[in-house]
Amino acid sequence: MPIPLVNSIASWFLKKRFHQIELFLKYPNEVQNELLFQLLSKAKDTEFGKTYAFESINSYKTFAERIPISTYEDYQDVIERSRQGETNIFWPSPIRWFAKSSGTTNAKSKFIPVSEESLEDCHYAASKDLLCLYLNNNEDAQLFTGKSLRLGGSKELYKENGTVFGDLSAILIDNMPFWAEFSSTPSSRVSLMSDWETKLQAIVDETINENVTSLAGVPSWMLVLLNNVLETTGKGNLFEIWPNLEVYFHGGVSFVPYADQYKAILPKSDFRYYEIYNASEGFFAIQDQNSSSELLLMLDYGIFYEFIPMQTYGTSDQKVIPLSEVEIGVNYAVIITTNAGLWRYKIGDTVRFTSVNPYRIKVSGRTKHHINAFGEELIIENAEDALRKVCKSCNAEIIDYTAAPIFMQGKEKGAHEWLIEFKRPPQNLNEFNTQLDTALQSLNSDYEAKRFNNMTLNMPKVHIARERLFYDWLKQHNKLGGQHKIPRLSNSRDYIDELLQLNTSETSLG
Repeated sequence: MPIPLVNSIASWFLKKRFHQIELFLKYPNEVQNELLFQLLSKAKDTEFGKTYAFESINSYKTFAERIPISTYEDYQDVIERSRQGETNIFWPSPIRWFAKSSGTTNAKSKFIPVSEESLEDCHYAASKDLLCLYLNNNEDAQLFTGKSLRLGGSKELYKENGTVFGDLSAILIDNMPFWAEFSSTPSSRVSLMSDWETKLQAIVDETINENVTSLAGVPSWMLVLLNNVLETTGKGNLFEIWPNLEVYFHGGVSFVPYADQYKAILPKSDFRYYEIYNASEGFFAIQDQNSSSELLLMLDYGIFYEFIPMQTYGTSDQKVIPLSEVEIGVNYAVIITTNAGLWRYKIGDTVRFTSVNPYRIKVSGRTKHHINAFGEELIIENAEDALRKVCKSCNAEIIDYTAAPIFMQGKEKGAHEWLIEFKRPPQNLNEFNTQLDTALQSLNSDYEAKRFNNMTLNMPKVHIARERLFYDWLKQHNKLGGQHKIPRLSNSRDYIDELLQLNTSETSLG
């Protein structure tokens, strides 16, 4: 079949889906409420369903009163039973796949259940919707005249007791329909290679001669790959290699610290960036406008949403609310109930609503990735907005960073300690430090109050990380590639102390 015909047929099918999206845009709370009762009905005869008498739950209020909020630790034992082949514990259909999480907030590996329903009705549906929304906004798009360069995790799939575990990206690639394989590069064989550094060169070799029209992957690792492509080909920018490249679909980490580096290697003003918000537990939101990085919360993927305002999170006054009660501008922890049997499950992310008609969000951070040692409640969104502002002012570029508190000792005030690896360091580190402090104060009133007259916090302390420090740390911890990333803000000094010690070694680990 000629590729232009494939392009037009695919576009037609994807645009048909837009009418279904319009339904949850018009009736969001009704769609979510109906979804909740579909999930309860489907799972009523499971072990969980009988324990919590799903059959007699007839309102959201009863659902919220009867079923407790859960964490991975609460699920660990039943997930282990499920991995051993037991069925009908928390979801009626057999769970064959488990997405092994990167464990950024917990050193222990997590195995997140992936059901047939979540695979088809959530993850794969979202991939199609991403294209649907993009095509709806860009009538002239020519995505299907070429291939999508996808960058997944570096984990193999491991079979165990008849069940399979590995990176979510590996599970998706291993099960994807033939049409997706036809329209993607590199091949599944290369995508599923386990050694990141071997895989990196294999991807370069396999993709530089393809007609790549889109990119998809985590910004930090995609940047490593793309710089390797330029180095291998000796070209000045990516359009010299892939002239028809038109969009980058990205997610996994904030794009803010990498935006300027991408613009340098993708120097067309009309090149498009589309953000997604997904995790091992599900696919949640998609950018639905060309000109805005706000993400449309997708409400018909078999995921029921609840939220905890971060002002009360983890306290005796903690309040859980449904989607219908959220407010614009408030920072919320996300709670999900899913078609893979996660019931009122804390995923560890925080979001902020930018709109409630329709429901659009920005990912603001992690419940555990913030600094609140002194009541300053510094979140990742604050940190990255401040760093971008200061880098622009100081003509600096950042590769990666982490920050942690310096705890009070004796009469000494506390502070924040930053370790930053620069692609282009500032000429004056003291000036950079001063501007960072000022920017953080302008973005976060709690931080500003603690900094007022050095009341609680002294000036931040910034160190320059040696070249490849964070890469070496990830390599030491077997976390190269995929969704793996440095914990950027931490309330403890565990990460930063280890990194500072590694920073004193003079040479990279290679």
